[in-house]
Amino acid sequence: MNKPRILIIGAGISGLALTKALLDRGFPVDVVERRPAAGQALGAGLYLPANAVRTLQGIGVANEVAERAEPVTRQLLQDHRGHPLAEFEVNRIWGEVGPCLAITRAELHDVLRTAVGDTTLRHDREVSSVADNGNVTFTDGASSTYDLVVGADGIDSAVRRTLFGGPEPRFLGQLCWRFIADDTTTPALTDWTARLGSKGRTFLTVRLSADRVYCYADINSTVTTAPPGDWRELFADFGGPVPHLLEQGADAYFAALHESENTAWARPGAVLIGDAAHAFSPSMAQGGAMALEDALVLAETLATETDVNTALTKFQTRRADRVAWVVTQNHRRDKARNLPTPLRNLTLRWSGERLFKANHAPLHSMP
Repeated sequence: MNKPRILIIGAGISGLALTKALLDRGFPVDVVERRPAAGQALGAGLYLPANAVRTLQGIGVANEVAERAEPVTRQLLQDHRGHPLAEFEVNRIWGEVGPCLAITRAELHDVLRTAVGDTTLRHDREVSSVADNGNVTFTDGASSTYDLVVGADGIDSAVRRTLFGGPEPRFLGQLCWRFIADDTTTPALTDWTARLGSKGRTFLTVRLSADRVYCYADINSTVTTAPPGDWRELFADFGGPVPHLLEQGADAYFAALHESENTAWARPGAVLIGDAAHAFSPSMAQGGAMALEDALVLAETLATETDVNTALTKFQTRRADRVAWVVTQNHRRDKARNLPTPLRNLTLRWSGERLFKANHAPLHSMP
C-alpha cells in the first residue's frame, strides 16, 4: 500500500524530529524552511527534562545529543541574593524516566539536521498558501499536492492561521532575555539554578559545559515591547554570579512570551505540532519536550493507521490531556512565583521538592 505523501512546513526542532521519525518508518517526506540554513536555530540554550530525553531515544538521536549535552543532576531555587529556598536531585523528580540534559538549541538542531540529511530539506522556500485539498503553493510559483500538510512553523504559524483559524496566541504578561555566557570563574555554578526576585523577576542559569552557561531572565510586563534602557538594570539587585554573567548579556535574545489558546491541532489533511500547536509559558521547561513528543507520537500514529485522517484524530486525542496538564501546571507555577515574596519563599522552603514532584508526575508515563 502506498504511504501518504507528507509536507512538513518548518525545519525547527519539531519539524526535524518528525522528519527523522517518519523517514525511519518509510514515509516520503518533503520539508521546507523559509529561513536560510545559516542561522536557522534561534534562541540560546535548552533544558531537556527526562521525558524529552526519553523521546530523543525513541527518535534515535539520544546518544548523539548526550555527547554534546551536559547532565543536569540538581535543581536549586534561591532568592535574588542567592539564599537557598529549595534544592533536590532531579532523579527524585523523574525516577526511572531517565536523565535530564542541557544543550544549546543550535547543537540540538544540528544533531537532528545531520540525522535527517539534506535530501528532503529545502531552505529559503516559503509557502504562500495551503488549500483544503492539500494543494500547496510556494512563493516561487511552484505548487504540489500532498496527502498531509504538517505545520511545524512555530508560534506564528502560517499553517495555523490559514487552515485552523481560532484565536492568536495570548500574551502571558512576561518578557524574557536569553543568552549564553562564557564562564570558567564560578565553579560553584552548576546544574539548574533559579533565582527569584520580587515582582515576578527570575534569573535562571543552566550549566552547558565547563566553560558555558545558559542564562535566562524574565520579568512581568503589561506590554510586549522591551522597556527602555539597558534591560540588565532590571536585575541590578541580584547577587551571586548574576552581575558577572550580565556583563555578557548586552545582545541577549529578547522575546515577549505567549501561550496558545487554540486546542484544535488536527483536521482532514493537516496537523500542527510543537509551538504551532501549543506554545507554553517556559515555567515547566516543557516546550521542547512536548514538541519532541508530538513528533514521535504523530509518526507512530501514522505508521499504525491505514487512513491519514483517522491517525490525525487519534493523535489529537492522545496528546490533548497531556498538553492540558502542562498548561495547567505552568499557570500554577506562574501564579506561585507572583505570591508576596515572604509567602513564596516560605512555600518553596517547605514544599519545593513536593511541588516539583506533583507537577511532573503524570509525565512519567509514555506519551
